[in-house]
Amino acid sequence: MAFAKGACLNHISRESSDIRRLANFYKDIFGFEEIESPKFEFKVIWLKISPDLAIHLIERSPDTKLPEGPYSASSPVLDPTHLPRGHHVCFSVSNFDSFVQSLKDKGIETFQRSVPNRPIRQVFFFDPDGNGLEVASRDE
Repeated sequence: MAFAKGACLNHISRESSDIRRLANFYKDIFGFEEIESPKFEFKVIWLKISPDLAIHLIERSPDTKLPEGPYSASSPVLDPTHLPRGHHVCFSVSNFDSFVQSLKDKGIETFQRSVPNRPIRQVFFFDPDGNGLEVASRDE
């Protein structure tokens, strides 16, 4: 997966009761690779896509009372057309059409749109824990 240059260097962390399932999703969909992580008193999996972006998956504490994700996978409907602003992580890819096709081939429900008067196309979908994801392409 070729991600667009110029993305900011950061890491994202996600808490999950099944970090292996989530790790497999991000590796399969985005091409993240698993990297060595420090030893903690809880389980973690660290993933990296480039020198600029990493995801830290953290085993959910059994004491946590909050739902699994912003839109928990146990919710009755995960509808990507109603993903609220600010409640998702966005990636950019240079091969937008083939990326969207790969989501469809895997049976992942998506919602696509274009930004009016701008050369930006977007696809929205959820990870297995119900966290919102957006992938954008800036067609030139």
